[in-house]
Amino acid sequence: MTINCKGTLIDLSSPKVMGILNITPDSFYDGGRYKNESDILFKTETMLNEGATFIDIGGYSSRPGAEHVSEDEELNRVIPIVTLLIKKFPEIIISVDTFRSEVAKKSIEVGAAIINDISAGNLDANMFGTIFEYQVPYIMMHMKGTPQNMQNDPEYDNLIKEMIYYFSEKSASARDHRINDIIIDPGFGFGKTLNHNYEILNNLELFKTLKKPILVGLSRKSMIYKMLNIAPKDALNGTTALHSIALLKGANILRVHDVKEAVECINLVERLIIN
Repeated sequence: MTINCKGTLIDLSSPKVMGILNITPDSFYDGGRYKNESDILFKTETMLNEGATFIDIGGYSSRPGAEHVSEDEELNRVIPIVTLLIKKFPEIIISVDTFRSEVAKKSIEVGAAIINDISAGNLDANMFGTIFEYQVPYIMMHMKGTPQNMQNDPEYDNLIKEMIYYFSEKSASARDHRINDIIIDPGFGFGKTLNHNYEILNNLELFKTLKKPILVGLSRKSMIYKMLNIAPKDALNGTTALHSIALLKGANILRVHDVKEAVECINLVERLIIN
């Protein structure tokens, strides 16, 4: 199971880590933390040294209830950082977290290798065409609604069945657009209640029927800190526990704030599976 990132084949049969680099002022955990080039370069170098295969850059906070950001503002946040990181770390594999085709297009043109779309094309009809044009791996996430309203009492008749149908339809549409490398993300916390999130994790192996790599993004999320009645800053232990479960159930990529701990988790779980 491989994806092609600018001519480099990445084997996802062994799980990989995607380090999060939020450059938004209002992300739920690390918003506003990286305010200048030196902070951004230090954080990125640290994540790469700790074993991150991918660095995911986001310029639009998608936390529940986040404020809307204009396309120009998102571009102003993202493009200079992608350019900076490519110049400093030429071999870096950058993913850009955006649902806008123009942001995706300009990010790829300055060196990004993957597009991570929380809406799977639902919020921009031109996204699939852009992915086809540039032939980059495409992460499609499941989300109900928008970041502004997704947590307004989300309901499902059969959560897992509806999600698998959603990804089947999206994958078929992507194939019609001749998109080759597709990764699916169940979207923990995006239009889901606490119970929904744990139902997804408990049934994560069922998504393997889609025969696509699975990305899991649950690092320090509310399904951990609300369950344990703690703050996001104290949710690393809970994150590691759930990462272990996700890996045992077939996750191929962990999207994380804490790279070192995620890499250690992968190493231990892989040893368990081998034996």
